Amino acid sequence: MPTRSARTAWTGGLQDGSGQVELASSGVGKYDVSFPKRSADDANGATSPEELIAAAHSSCYAMALSAQIAAAGGTPESLDVTADVTLGPDPAGGFRISRIALTVRGRAAGIDAEQFATAAAEAKAGCPVSKALAGVSDIALDATFES
Repeated sequence: MPTRSARTAWTGGLQDGSGQVELASSGVGKYDVSFPKRSADDANGATSPEELIAAAHSSCYAMALSAQIAAAGGTPESLDVTADVTLGPDPAGGFRISRIALTVRGRAAGIDAEQFATAAAEAKAGCPVSKALAGVSDIALDATFES
């Protein structure tokens, strides 16, 4: 399997500095980052490590769920996955990712709501990004089968 890379160029300190993260493997874009925007309610045109983790987790989870639905004998029709990643204080000092909430609304032929719920839970456990984020104490899942 290939290795994928991203690169960040940063100038300045934490509060007054800024940077740009580049999705180097794909070359699809460069995105501004800054700590004040990272910790603000409005990102104001900048991304953050948490948003990039959310993108990675939602896309990985969608792929994993698609595979689990097929393994259960179903045919995935549509999956709409959102990952909400929360940055919070770390009791040991600094910050940590305190919570991730995965929300999925899906349609699939050949399975029922119970099989969908089982596939959703198995995808959460088996998704490589979920495994990489195992240190996050709260990864919640809200899965709804839409018939």
